Amino acid sequence: MSAHLPTAVLWDMDGTIVDTEPLWVDAQRALLAEFGLPQFDEISEEALVGAGMHETAMLFQRAGVPLSATEIVEFVVEGVASRLPNELDWRPGAVELLAELHEVGVPLALVTNSPRDMALLVVEGLPAGTFATIVGADDVTRGKPHPQPYLLGAERLGVAPTSACVVIEDSSHGLRSGAAAGMTTVGIPHGARLTSADADVLLPTLAGVRANDLFDHVMAVSA
Repeated sequence: MSAHLPTAVLWDMDGTIVDTEPLWVDAQRALLAEFGLPQFDEISEEALVGAGMHETAMLFQRAGVPLSATEIVEFVVEGVASRLPNELDWRPGAVELLAELHEVGVPLALVTNSPRDMALLVVEGLPAGTFATIVGADDVTRGKPHPQPYLLGAERLGVAPTSACVVIEDSSHGLRSGAAAGMTTVGIPHGARLTSADADVLLPTLAGVRANDLFDHVMAVSA
């Protein structure tokens, strides 16, 4: 692998590789409607972007949903998973950058707050072997924004969690997780607003971003 590339790149999934945010919003709205509860306002919905499954479940319980955390997660996940295979909407530039990084030998991990089974539905839409490992919600005891998911991703890739590793995320929850794990964070705003304070590097899109560009960002952060 070239010295002018990141040691590894660890990717978020929802909103970063695929545009699943509308599916999550629809499933969450359906849950509230199921029990005749008021819908969340835009700010509350935005706060759910990138949140962990059980953190999300607690918010719905406080809103009055009379289900256990496990039941809430199952309801929402089923609503998304039932639509996902037929509604894979790739984010601009993500598939192209994944392909280039894989081709030049940069180890790649998929690190998501979604369950592993849902992550597999997305991975099946990519060339075999794109990701060396997957870390899903069921692989950790603490989801993003805790650093555990990204630390586990680095461990499974066999790399040290340093600033030479790049985390690509679309939410403040995920960016905080990557930063706490000691990695360089790249924010791609989508389902939630981000500012320069949220990430080491903030890009409007991955369209046109090349593997060497990520190395340049790592060097700029390390300087």
